[in-house]
Amino acid sequence: MNHRLPFFGLCLLMLTSWSCSRGDDISPRPRAYPKVHYPERTIRSYAQEECPYTFSFPDYFDLRRDSTYFDAHIDNPCWFNLHADCFNADLHCTYTPFSNYTQFQQLVQDAFRLANEQNKRASYIEDFKISLPNGISGMAFNMEGPSASPFQFFLTDSIQHFFRGSLYFNARPQPDSLRPVTEFVREDLTGIIQSFQWK
Repeated sequence: MNHRLPFFGLCLLMLTSWSCSRGDDISPRPRAYPKVHYPERTIRSYAQEECPYTFSFPDYFDLRRDSTYFDAHIDNPCWFNLHADCFNADLHCTYTPFSNYTQFQQLVQDAFRLANEQNKRASYIEDFKISLPNGISGMAFNMEGPSASPFQFFLTDSIQHFFRGSLYFNARPQPDSLRPVTEFVREDLTGIIQSFQWK
């Protein structure tokens, strides 16, 4: 006769009763995401003498001059990043002047091409026209799903100025956990667009 079996059963019974007496719920928990602390918004203006545009943006963004583009050195004071350290995100901003319709069409095509490259990962891309009362027009691209860039846009006067912005989070895309942050930042990017003016 095996005398170990009653002892094992007694230990199991004691362990079960101890766990139940503590009131522990042993059911599976949903996946947790870190709590996000959203910064206060204090609006400031971007106005550099050498750049032909101005706009307003929240001060949780830190302006950083961009010195490289695809590993090539650039020396353009109107190319910069707005870095949000609290979200580990960057809005990459570029400005390109143009002098003829062919150049303008190429810039527009490049903006659409760069947005459409997100189709490899995005589950959905919505584009919508921008038309501001100060003669500025453009397009915005909203990407859903595990896209590297959830939001891009361009603004132009269709005569000589072309400004482009693209938002990137410096982390592996996790659309469910990033959605609240993306919506918070997208609201501020809409503010940048609406406040944008050519000098």
